[in-house]
Amino acid sequence: MNLPDYYFRVRDNGAFVFRVENDTRQRRLEMDQIAVVNLNKGEVKPHGDRVLSPADEAAIAEWMRERKALLAKRDLDDIHRAVDFLNTTTHWIQSRATDEQLAEVTDRLLLAMHDLRTTLVRKKAERTSGGN
Repeated sequence: MNLPDYYFRVRDNGAFVFRVENDTRQRRLEMDQIAVVNLNKGEVKPHGDRVLSPADEAAIAEWMRERKALLAKRDLDDIHRAVDFLNTTTHWIQSRATDEQLAEVTDRLLLAMHDLRTTLVRKKAERTSGGN
């Protein structure tokens, strides 16, 4: 089997890092936890008394770069989906929503959209004025 040398068990703010040990003679696969990564803080903590090798550190640093890029890409994709969802919500309101359904969601939608609009206008003003 051609398995990677490291396995990253993703969690909310990082990952548990395992070194993959493949003993082909015994057809055994072992994963030895070597570190915990916190992406939010940029921290890597060796597991237990372990000392990370330069190869371990390089693999973890590469994973962190790739993971941050992936999460940033997902964030932007989520925003594009939100725009689509706003459009489908508008269509639903115009074509299918009952008075009871509208009564249930109107105030919450208006507040959320006001908050979004206010924030977008402020951020756009900051960008166009050079951040001043």
